[in-house]
Amino acid sequence: MLLVIGLFATPVHAQQAILRGTVVAASDGEWLQGVNIALFQADTLVAGTASGSDGVYALPGISPGIYVLRATFVGYATERDTLTIGQGDRLIVNLVMQETETELDEVVVRGDSDTGAARILAGQTSIRPADVEMIPSPDVSGDLINYLTTLPGIVSIGDRGGQLFIRGGEPWQNLVLLDGMWVYQPFHILGFFSSFPTDILQEVDVYAGGFTSQYGGRISSVIDVKSRNGDKRGFAGSGSLAPFVSGFTLEGPIAVDVVSFLVSYRESVIEQGASKLVQDDLPFQFSDFFAKTHAFINSNTQLSLSLLRTDDRGTVFEGNDLQDEQFLSWQNRSASMRYLVFPRAFPVMAEFILSGSRLKSSLGGLSQEERFSKLSSANTTVNITHFHRNTEVRWGLFARTVELQASLDGLYQGFSDRKEYATEVGMYIEPEFRLAYGWQVRTGFRIHSFPSQNSGFLEPRFRAVKVNDRDEYTFAAGIFHQEIVGLTDRRDAAGVFTAWTSSTFDQKVPEAIHVIAGYRRMFNEHLEVSVEGYAKKLNNLYIPEWTAYPRFTTRIQPAEGRVYGGDFRVEYRKKPFTGLITYGLSSVRYTAQQESIELWYGSKELSFRPAHDRRHQLNLVTSFDFRPFDIDVRWQFGSGLPYSRALGFDGFMLVDGELDVYNDPGNRRVIYQKPYNGILPTYHRLDVTIDRSMTLPGEATLTVLAGVINAYDRRNLFYLDVFTLRRVDQLPLIPTFGLKLEFE
Repeated sequence: MLLVIGLFATPVHAQQAILRGTVVAASDGEWLQGVNIALFQADTLVAGTASGSDGVYALPGISPGIYVLRATFVGYATERDTLTIGQGDRLIVNLVMQETETELDEVVVRGDSDTGAARILAGQTSIRPADVEMIPSPDVSGDLINYLTTLPGIVSIGDRGGQLFIRGGEPWQNLVLLDGMWVYQPFHILGFFSSFPTDILQEVDVYAGGFTSQYGGRISSVIDVKSRNGDKRGFAGSGSLAPFVSGFTLEGPIAVDVVSFLVSYRESVIEQGASKLVQDDLPFQFSDFFAKTHAFINSNTQLSLSLLRTDDRGTVFEGNDLQDEQFLSWQNRSASMRYLVFPRAFPVMAEFILSGSRLKSSLGGLSQEERFSKLSSANTTVNITHFHRNTEVRWGLFARTVELQASLDGLYQGFSDRKEYATEVGMYIEPEFRLAYGWQVRTGFRIHSFPSQNSGFLEPRFRAVKVNDRDEYTFAAGIFHQEIVGLTDRRDAAGVFTAWTSSTFDQKVPEAIHVIAGYRRMFNEHLEVSVEGYAKKLNNLYIPEWTAYPRFTTRIQPAEGRVYGGDFRVEYRKKPFTGLITYGLSSVRYTAQQESIELWYGSKELSFRPAHDRRHQLNLVTSFDFRPFDIDVRWQFGSGLPYSRALGFDGFMLVDGELDVYNDPGNRRVIYQKPYNGILPTYHRLDVTIDRSMTLPGEATLTVLAGVINAYDRRNLFYLDVFTLRRVDQLPLIPTFGLKLEFE
């Protein structure tokens, strides 16, 4: 391990010292991010920084002398420590901060935070649990996905299905991480819930595009979820009950101040709860289990183990006289080990992650499984950060193996079975510079190799931020590649089953080029407005082949694509009111290049809007804190999505010998209009919730929630089979309520 760090260790002059450490809260031992760390000599500021991920801070290049170290953070008492630093000292000073008793009243400091819906940094939005809790949800604790779908560039197919399309990308083009482990199907079958309960969240970084060199293997976006650590000082927990989902969270010390655990479990109770409220069948089941152990091995080393397990099952078609009921199901299994170390000899932080993930999904009836897909992977990642006065240099190594399997059958479906293996290896380096006039620039290169494709790529990345007193300008650009692809059945409008395969067509790998430019204005401490434009060029795309046979296949055809769009956000916060408006405008275009297209349409290429091209998306969110009541309201609107219309069927017989036209049924073919030339209905819905928290004896808190989902009973489409025109709608008007008991 030290050899790996030493390869890129930065020489330090003998007379210069290094000061490093972590910052944690006194109440529970949880690390604090964003704490301002300043080093003074007399009254002169010598150096300063802010604690980052895992509460880590570093101040390198310090000359010998006597200093005062000061740490400040909103809601916590200022920590001071007098230090005598000698030549070449390697000091580790871990800080413990006490929460203040003073109520902050109207003061809400947003400008110094990376969070808030209007705070977007070249495609990046950072989310904290408090942000999630302001969005109406049928769960008392809220859920991450409800906040994600308020962001203007994120398109959801609605209440069901567990699919997100981010700035023109498809779900399989999104990289979703939890504590470093890959989660391939991160959202539940009911669209209100993700695999990440709010109670386990520390922070979520969403890169809608232009993500940094640390991330790769995906061409659209990154959702990097970081869980919090369990309480190292005392036991705490919560239990909740609601018509959609019920669960519990438990945490506490295994060894006080050293080792902690955190466990969360949720299970749907829809058939016993929500179905009874509307007196209708809602055949959905899901559950998620998360467990984490975190340990401070010593003053400069941390170790954590994380485990995630999810199960989803639901009906996408209720059945009729001709066809059986159709069930969709999937299961996630993921685990990771994360080791963090700060070598005393160097101004370096090193992170080592070992993880494994597996996804199984299927679609079929009671008697037969018609479609099956399996994806499993093993991942190894090393991330190293070097700290300098005005520069941080990050670099890393990664290796990943993937197994892909798909078995497809069904109505009008020729059977196919496929099994593949893929490997990815590479490295990245990414220096970040803090320059004059408020500029912060991060450049990087990622060397990404796909040995199974006999190909490799150099992926340049660039991000720049310029901050003034009230204005912020952001820019980002980069090149991204992805070897494995996910395919959906074009017969299904709003299809939710994905089959995974590799891009083996002519050994070309899908590529995306991102360009982003943004501006944010902070008019005062309450009002922020931001606007961001983006463009993507998509090369070597692979989509299911167009064929006159109405079948689902992992056979692929090449395509190109482009995405243009813009996000607009307004956020107003002044107690007791919080208001949020987001609007997204997007245009996505694919151009297919299959040889047989010329026979069907008279041209060598076919340009079309893919099924996820939602042109307009609007969200209005308001939150009123009228103590002891909180009222949250959300209205969302989405323009209609494209789908492929089928005109009918015919049959043909291959003339290759003697034919019995009276007894031979021939082959069935579908007669299509041009792909995706139909438009589904618009989507819109109003949700309202009200909750109240009450303090109970014994340091317990009871929260009561009541509300209504789809308040004006909009009939929104979930699923449409374009052959049989069978339709399944999303949730009707449903009243909801919930109870949550928290104890410490």
